[in-house]
Amino acid sequence: MGSPAFWNDQQEAQKTVREASLLKQRIENWNAVRAELEDVEVLFELAEEEDDFQAWQEVSEALHKLKAGVDRLELASLLNGQYDSANALLSIHPGAGGTESQDWAQMLLRMYTRWAEKQGYGVETLDFLPGEEAGIKSATVHIKGPNAYGYLQSEKGVHRLVRISPFDASGRRHTSFASVDVMPEIDDQGAIEIDPSDLRIDTFRSSGAGGQHVNKTESAVRVTHIPTGIVVSCQSERSQHANREAAMRVLRAKLLERKMEEQEAKLAEIRGEQREIAWGSQIRSYVFCPYTMVKDHRTEMEIGNVEAVMDGEIDPLIEAYLHWKARAQGQGALS
Repeated sequence: MGSPAFWNDQQEAQKTVREASLLKQRIENWNAVRAELEDVEVLFELAEEEDDFQAWQEVSEALHKLKAGVDRLELASLLNGQYDSANALLSIHPGAGGTESQDWAQMLLRMYTRWAEKQGYGVETLDFLPGEEAGIKSATVHIKGPNAYGYLQSEKGVHRLVRISPFDASGRRHTSFASVDVMPEIDDQGAIEIDPSDLRIDTFRSSGAGGQHVNKTESAVRVTHIPTGIVVSCQSERSQHANREAAMRVLRAKLLERKMEEQEAKLAEIRGEQREIAWGSQIRSYVFCPYTMVKDHRTEMEIGNVEAVMDGEIDPLIEAYLHWKARAQGQGALS
């Protein structure tokens, strides 16, 4: 990296810098846990000498802190997939049900946004199509940070909501569905080659937030990949050029996802349970009534505090999924 010629290839140089940053972070995390272990050893020796309640309480607190650090290292070790360290492109689409499911889709968008903010990740809205009365018809966000895709891969699939609908004057209980798709952002554009002649690019006026400018000019971009029929759009930026670049990032991610599907024997390892957005296909259920519970149907993990989950506290669900996936892959390798 110190070579004068290092930055001659900007794309390759940036890739190397990101990889070096990830390795540096891993080493720093390991050294931090090792330092905590040394602190525990010193506190334990002092506690043995003094043998009083306060000394042993300090040992107990240090042990809890050490365990949390070890758990973090163990979880990070599960992120060993080719694209686990990448940024994530997350899309949400409501299922059948009109306003009720569109509102549910927006609740999920808020949940993931809150989670990303708590992780210190950047969140950029690439596409946002509001519902007619409430909620959203679709949304795509770019979540930027180390291992964003590795963690959020657990969220691919259909999410089911059971609650008393605020849109039902009779106060009846409703069930709604929304699908979540998560793809890794590709740093190496050469990994997915796109022939410009295979693209149809349309421009239109933005329908989302962004002030008067976006509504007066056709800055929003829709890109159709003709061979596959994949359609992506972006309307978050003020310029047509910036929206086109963002749309191409999403298109490359979708083409990579398709390529990965073709290479993998098990579809569930890549996209999760991406079936019909309806009964029987959900990966997770969120129940607000008659009781409160979030249940992941893959790991069987249950959380009673649904409000905390909807406020972005989804780490336990993510961790349970990564351990479940690691066990499943281990069993597959042995069979």
